[in-house]
Amino acid sequence: MGLTGHVLAIDAGNSKTDVAVVTTDGDVLATARGEGFRPPAVGLDTALAALTTTVRQALDTAALTTVTHVSACLANADLPVEEKTLTAALGARAWGTTVEVRNDTFAVLRAGVTEPLGVAVVCGAGINCAGMRPDGRTARFPALGRISGDWGGGWGLAEEALFHAARAEDGRGAPTRLATTLPAHFGLPTMYALIEALHLGHIPPARRHELAPVLFATAACGDPVARSLVDRLADEIVTMATVALTRLDLLTEPAPVILGGSILAARHPRLDTRIRTLLTDRAPRAVPHVVTAPPVLGAALLGLDHLQAPPEAQSRLQSHFTG
Repeated sequence: MGLTGHVLAIDAGNSKTDVAVVTTDGDVLATARGEGFRPPAVGLDTALAALTTTVRQALDTAALTTVTHVSACLANADLPVEEKTLTAALGARAWGTTVEVRNDTFAVLRAGVTEPLGVAVVCGAGINCAGMRPDGRTARFPALGRISGDWGGGWGLAEEALFHAARAEDGRGAPTRLATTLPAHFGLPTMYALIEALHLGHIPPARRHELAPVLFATAACGDPVARSLVDRLADEIVTMATVALTRLDLLTEPAPVILGGSILAARHPRLDTRIRTLLTDRAPRAVPHVVTAPPVLGAALLGLDHLQAPPEAQSRLQSHFTG
């Protein structure tokens, strides 16, 4: 029998934070949205201050000062030691009797499954993968960029596209339409002009993420280099999913593979088709599914799992967020 009380669900990504206060019956009492959670960029104290503002807004709306359990899925909680530090920091704020911090990839996973079972690959600005079983076992990756073996995500794709386009223009690499489509996106005539604009700061670094959709559009027009990068991303996504399934002993039984993040949610035809083809070959019992539900739903469901809420409460909560 589950506990009666409230869950404070937090999904704090790099670009935005969503908070929800829910009952163990699955009713949503309040929601709030705030700025992203980026301790590496702004410092832990500043990031927590911004998070506190959003949490207080939700708690005030729900007419609560504290809850039974805090379920926080946070960006940049990439290592167990970071989860431990953040758990202590959130616990010190006395928002709830108990606190559980996970990487935000787990929120995407739980938002896309009916029970805490399966694997999720998230591909947005970066790329990450996580898996779980109802018995508490998890599989995950450090997801710290190239130093932890990662390849892909919007930033990685933009970097690769720029690399190949630059080499195509000056003759060091194979010809590719990226040499014209990338600078044209910014109204520039050549890759040299784009390189200069990026180097001198005339184009803010944050705008590089705009080049990922240009890469996909160029691939859709048949460009071999652009298509090879899309294919490589599909291979990387399936590799991460297959490794996670293997670690959890899920490779030989039906298991959801949740695909989330802005790049995968866009359902680029070549990427989507190749992922499913490769999964059929390497993990034939996997069931791929693109999740569109907000990750804060996953954080809330993890909270209800912790409090052993009944299935009907989870169904009510899912209906609220998915309509």
